[in-house]
Amino acid sequence: MTYCVGMLLDAGLVCLSDSRTNAGVDHINTFRKMNLFERPGERVLVLMSAGNLALTQTLVSLLRERLATDGPNLYTVANMFEAARHVGDCLREVHARDGEALKEFGIEFNASLILGGQILGEEPRLFQIYAAGNFIEATRDTPYFQIGEAKYGKPIIDRVIRPETTLDEAAKCALISMDSTIRSNLSVGLPLDLLVLRTGALRVCSHTRIDAENAYFEMIRTRWGESLREAFHALPSPDWIPLA
Repeated sequence: MTYCVGMLLDAGLVCLSDSRTNAGVDHINTFRKMNLFERPGERVLVLMSAGNLALTQTLVSLLRERLATDGPNLYTVANMFEAARHVGDCLREVHARDGEALKEFGIEFNASLILGGQILGEEPRLFQIYAAGNFIEATRDTPYFQIGEAKYGKPIIDRVIRPETTLDEAAKCALISMDSTIRSNLSVGLPLDLLVLRTGALRVCSHTRIDAENAYFEMIRTRWGESLREAFHALPSPDWIPLA
């Protein structure tokens, strides 16, 4: 299991992913779920993945192999919509090769992706790509996507994130969302990758690797928990419940 979130804001994009994979409580490993495709000044794309690690690693390898060919690739597509189509097409290739073999062993073809970025000539865009290779695009009404273990981190995002949210506030919200997920699900864990893209910069503005020694994330975890408890105790108790 994993947890990744991408946020599309007027100011740019904020992307956060964990790095835990597990095949049971006695088999836990660390693999990065965030991959970057960047040509500074011309385009920058970030791809986050959840699901079967072998499938998503195969997809990323295929995408990188295509960069060296004359055909469509993430460095030559004209816009982010075409980038999402290209990722979906490559995912279908992986399914065509491995889908039936996995089915014979009772294994589901399980992969979900978030693709975000900006290509010169258009605004930043954000897509969620499904196992079938189809996709949807974030809008001002729904300016974020989650994949993996999404339910624990969703409430804070729903309450906070709006298109006009600043990048630093969105990054803070993403980290709180991740902390809520880590506390409630052992299959999500450190280290984290936090990446920020500023509208018009066409390059990575910040890419931070967050581990257990990161002072800011530890502060967020501690103070958020304390603030929740304080807010809870400040609420009046229901007066219709008898005390004895």
